[in-house]
Amino acid sequence: MIGKHALGVKPARHIRSATIAIFLNSLEGLLYRHLERRLARHVRDLLRRNYAVDLPRIVVEQPPQVELGEYALPLAFELAKQLRKPPRKIAEEIIAALGQLEGFEKFELAGAGYINARVNRAYVAAALAADQNPKVEIPPGKILVEHTSINPNKAAHIGHLRNAILGDTFVRLLHFAGREVDVQNYIDNTGVQVADVVVGFLHLEKKSRSEIEQLVRQPRFDYYCWDLYARVSQWYGQEKQNREARAQVLHAIEAGNDEIAAIADLISVAVLRRHLETMDRLDIKYDFLPRESEILHLHFWDAAFTKLKEGNVLFLETEGKNKGCWVMRRAGTTRATRQNASAEDAENGEVAEEDQKVIVRSNGTVGYVGKDIAYHLWKFGLLGRDFGYRKFYRYPNGHECWVSTTVGALDHPHFGGVAEIYNVIDARQAEAQNTVIEAMRELGYNQQADHYTHFSYEMVALTPRCAAELGYELSDEDKTRSYIEVSGRKGFGVKADDLIDTLISSARKEVDTRHPQLSEPERATIATQIAVGALRYFMLKFTKPSVIAFDFKEALSFEGETGPYAQYAVVRSTNIFRKGGLDPDTYLRDAACSVSIEDFAKYLMGESGNAIWELWLAASKTSYIIDQCVATTEPAYLAKHVFQLAQLFNTFYHQHPILTEPDESRKKFLLATAAVVRRELIRMLAVMGITVPPVM
Repeated sequence: MIGKHALGVKPARHIRSATIAIFLNSLEGLLYRHLERRLARHVRDLLRRNYAVDLPRIVVEQPPQVELGEYALPLAFELAKQLRKPPRKIAEEIIAALGQLEGFEKFELAGAGYINARVNRAYVAAALAADQNPKVEIPPGKILVEHTSINPNKAAHIGHLRNAILGDTFVRLLHFAGREVDVQNYIDNTGVQVADVVVGFLHLEKKSRSEIEQLVRQPRFDYYCWDLYARVSQWYGQEKQNREARAQVLHAIEAGNDEIAAIADLISVAVLRRHLETMDRLDIKYDFLPRESEILHLHFWDAAFTKLKEGNVLFLETEGKNKGCWVMRRAGTTRATRQNASAEDAENGEVAEEDQKVIVRSNGTVGYVGKDIAYHLWKFGLLGRDFGYRKFYRYPNGHECWVSTTVGALDHPHFGGVAEIYNVIDARQAEAQNTVIEAMRELGYNQQADHYTHFSYEMVALTPRCAAELGYELSDEDKTRSYIEVSGRKGFGVKADDLIDTLISSARKEVDTRHPQLSEPERATIATQIAVGALRYFMLKFTKPSVIAFDFKEALSFEGETGPYAQYAVVRSTNIFRKGGLDPDTYLRDAACSVSIEDFAKYLMGESGNAIWELWLAASKTSYIIDQCVATTEPAYLAKHVFQLAQLFNTFYHQHPILTEPDESRKKFLLATAAVVRRELIRMLAVMGITVPPVM
């Protein structure tokens, strides 16, 4: 039986659609996340009132089986020493004092002192069916997410896809949570990688500027550069003096005022456009492309250098291997006195040589980290300077992507000056990222440093089998390894477009076989949706610290923990409504509330209702899981939840023949179940950047 006053409202015997809508509007939302927060607030208030205890955080866990309830509170164990009582006794007292709480059926004692909380299943289900989500307070300020950031010197590869998919998914997670987000893709168009390709064109291929202009018009100019980049790396090893060409080209690019600089810009812009086209195939878009050339030419570093010196963050080293360099304390170290330091140096807390991070070399050139410090001061609106802007790329949906210039349009969106930063950069850049954060702190910008997050992830490698399939020669030792690292300098890896093409081709064979009646454009679209779903899910299902050993066979599998498996669960639920002559969205909006509160209770309560309730409960966790992904910067939790929800639905589908159900009220309830799960799967897949085709 449902507690009549569990929600503070006495339910009518039969509450139908209109009445339920009115009733639900009076509730503050009964989905999983909101009920957990309500429970935690209620318990915290009780502890303050009854025990004068103020816990900073109320831990809420999930019982191992849904039969035991939806939430478990272990706080009695935490309070035992402080209150000098057995945990079980404390739990009994708390349960007696909790009283009734809106959305909850009852509280029970479990084990040696756990408090299990049972929600009112019927009303939670009704709220979920009606898509009741309370308004939540959204923190102020814009968030900047920087991701992809590929050197514009060659084609994007599989490792870049992991960065871009992680970054784009995190942007979607933030958008779902109601945050305003700027998406930026940092372009290092003045670094050694671009210089090496320029060296290749000028010294290996002896190309003129006009000849290069013709080449950049090729459909996949970035592929040409991929091969050339590998050849240049080999050329450097042939003669020692060959590397001098790199230094000369690099200097010319940084100066930015001659033919070589113009060629470098021509190449980098062409490759950048190809990168945007590649990522757009996965529905990954950007708002702004800040380029390193403008950071140099607009003297961002000069402004930052002045701040760092005035703030005593940098100091000029006068001895040792770093003599003549401007250095700062390496992140994670403390100001330590050199063994042979003078008394004055000791008092000033000089930094030991091994703890120094060189920011400006003795020849006056600023390193990568220095430019990055300047860039991040701009991100937070602390530099006192800005880029010029111009429109660079227009996506098929009309979205405009801007690029930095020295002098640009006056009418442009506002970029920079954000409240929070997330940089999607691989784990190998941890020290550089930490150095930037440390510089912020030493300048006194602690609040900004606290809102600067290195969204770190591990690399993507190849399984030996995958490497062999690609035609690479492997040593006996390589064949025994769990993975083989890719190397752009060796031309060893999987180009992003090749991978996408292969996945689409594989999916197309299946679609052509299963749905020959569809038109060619329809089959092409469906194959692309399946392929993109497979790729994005594959990149997201691994936690960020995991090294991904890519394998074609695993990625192309449409069974198990894959994107197509989740897509098929949605297609399967859609087919139920199609066969019944119903539209699932319309049914859920107009007809789901024809399931009475009593029927929800009837089919969700008791041992027979536990399995279906587990499905409803999982479907209610969309916002909860997304909050968890944002808080931990870990999209893998969403991928795991999508898979589990799809599994639960497929079990439900096989156990309950919905359309042939003779009991009309039960049939409506089962249809509502399928419609709710379908809606939540579509939502979560969309956050993962995955669309669902009409057929599989």
